[in-house]
Order: sequence, then C-alpha cells, then structure tokens
Amino acid sequence: MEHRIERVLLSEEQIQKRIGELAQQINEDYKGKSIVMIGILRGAVMFFTDLAKKLTVPVKMDFMAVSSYAGGMRTSGVVRLVHDLAENIEGKDVLIVEDIVDSGLTLSYLVNNLTLRKPNSLKICCLLDKPYQRTRDVHTDYVGFEIANEFVIGYGLDYKDYYRNLPYVGVLKVDE
Repeated sequence: MEHRIERVLLSEEQIQKRIGELAQQINEDYKGKSIVMIGILRGAVMFFTDLAKKLTVPVKMDFMAVSSYAGGMRTSGVVRLVHDLAENIEGKDVLIVEDIVDSGLTLSYLVNNLTLRKPNSLKICCLLDKPYQRTRDVHTDYVGFEIANEFVIGYGLDYKDYYRNLPYVGVLKVDE
C-alpha cells in the first residue's frame, strides 16, 4: 500500500499534538455546557474518536454519512444522505466533526440540513482544510491543518476505500 504514497504530509505525532490543542480550545469554549458531536462517516472516524477521548465536557456522540464522491479523486457535485442521525439535536449545542473540507459542497449541505433541525448552536471542526478549493461559502470554527490542493489519504481519508487505516496523512502518487 505504501508504495502509492508520494510523501507523508502530517505525521501521527503532529496529528495527535494538534488534536490535543483543538480539544483544549473546544473544552474552553463549551465549559459548563454539553455537546452533541456528529462524526461524518467514514472519513472522520479516526479524528472523531481521538478528539472525543480528549474532551472533558459532557459529550453525546452521533453519526451521519453523506457522499459526494463516487470512489474517485473528484466530487460528483451531488451530495447524498446515506445515514441520518439517531439523536434529536433541537435546542442542543452541536459540533460537526469532519475529516476534510475542500469544495465545501458536503459541509454546506450538512449545515443547511442540520440548521433546519433547530440546534442551539452549530460549529464545525475539521482535521484538514483546503480553503482555496471552496466553491461554497462555509465557515470552519476549529481547523487542525490548512493544506494545499493535493489529494491526501490516511488517518481516515481514502482512495477507493483504501488507506483509511494509515496513522498519518500522506499525499497519494498520481499515476502519470
């Protein structure tokens, strides 16, 4: 598998250090409150789990699955809701946990969908942000790392459903 990796972009140590910093900020921001963390399947699972373990505020966990990729390297442009929440979020403080924000298409869909459910607050935490790729106006509240326009895999991110289990984020070699 690793022969397809051009280079390691973020080491396991860098990722864990940054997650600790994000958790500290979230703990401060939500002090005295409880939150509903919504993990976006499947890519955010590793990040979601490691972040949740470092939070000290009361947390309920739920998941959504949406798709805008058809197994390739580019978005299809259409977002499908694959799995919805079990938790009622009306009147609750909600934190969406996403692996990567690039075009903003998926996140824009999620924010619109969840806002209709009348949460008390709705914030976004992403591990990776590609702000120069935005085609939709979305605001991320907590960002692990801002990265360039490269196709990355590992630590939950995939290519054709492979590479999610790598403990680091790497850049995938593009076939010539």
